[in-house]
Amino acid sequence: MAKKEKAEMFEALHPDPTKQGTRVTKEYYDVYKEALLKIIPTKDELDEGIEFMALSKEIVAHLPQEIIEKTSVGWWTTVLKLDLEARGIIKRLPTKGRQRVIKV
Repeated sequence: MAKKEKAEMFEALHPDPTKQGTRVTKEYYDVYKEALLKIIPTKDELDEGIEFMALSKEIVAHLPQEIIEKTSVGWWTTVLKLDLEARGIIKRLPTKGRQRVIKV
């Protein structure tokens, strides 16, 4: 029986400097990051951004079925949203009510 190769890990950041990031599998991180960046609009595309709650629904169309079956879409979407926000790739819009995000 062949040994399973160890998955490469990656530190997903948190935008709040008082909170610790999350160690995640690099392979899944890359897939979710690519999918999120496809669905989060830029200011030019949509001034009001996209609701955070809509991300988990919208992302499914951009993920391979095997990833959907192996992962928690909601958890990964949240971790990646926080990481992309911490890295300055996306930002929260200063709106009242539901949280909305946009690509920087």
